[in-house]
Amino acid sequence: MKPPPFTYHAPRDLPAALRTLAEVGGKVLAGGQSLIPMLNMRLAAPGHLVDINRVAGLDGIEVTPAGVTVGALARHADVERAGVHPLLTRALKLVAHPVIRNRGTVVGSLVHADPAAELPAVLAVLGGSVRVARWDGGITMRDVPAGEFFVGPMESAVGPGELAVSAFFPALGEGAGIAFEEVARRHGDYALAGVCAVVTARGARVACIGVGAAPVVVDLNGAGDWREAASAVRDATEPEGDIHASAAYRRHLVGVLAERALRDAAREGAAARGA
Repeated sequence: MKPPPFTYHAPRDLPAALRTLAEVGGKVLAGGQSLIPMLNMRLAAPGHLVDINRVAGLDGIEVTPAGVTVGALARHADVERAGVHPLLTRALKLVAHPVIRNRGTVVGSLVHADPAAELPAVLAVLGGSVRVARWDGGITMRDVPAGEFFVGPMESAVGPGELAVSAFFPALGEGAGIAFEEVARRHGDYALAGVCAVVTARGARVACIGVGAAPVVVDLNGAGDWREAASAVRDATEPEGDIHASAAYRRHLVGVLAERALRDAAREGAAARGA
């Protein structure tokens, strides 16, 4: 299959990329692992394609005590190998297949906003943010919190003429335990349901995938009764059925995965704290 006709742009720096987006709009090409199949299947038909792969300075991975900032051109595989954030590294191992991770980008996955994707759940459970730039006679930046970034299935807060230039993943607190559990029809497929969990001595937080229009985040006070906590997580979801799984099965599955993830994360956290 072939994509519909489009005009191709290949800016060499960020101002040029933003000016191009401001003038013509269109779709941004970074890793292309989601966009190219959508073009070939005629699920997307932009009049312009803005390839940012030649833009310098967007492939960085910056680590500070506060957390990790990942640039728009940082590939899944590079971030995974860097091992700069335990939860991000764990989630990246679940993303598709190595050949996809070699080209796909972390920020691109966030902007794509697939409700069954792993990386939006990581950003959401950590309370991270995405930095978005636009051209307004100069470069204007805004930081969008995860809770406002995912606005619907395959829809993010990146507006026309804007470019997501980086994502910030806050560091885990000392003694935190983490887990990411999911079930897919085949290894590398999008999950039927999944749960990303962070457990500390003060409580727990989970983000669920595949069971809502965006990552479903649930804060849980206290710790210990993980079966009851998993029931609360299950009740917070609103899955839809499709050809792969019914809504009832997805809701049951997310409860099972939530209990498993919370127990594993609690065990890991306790070991880290020497409890």
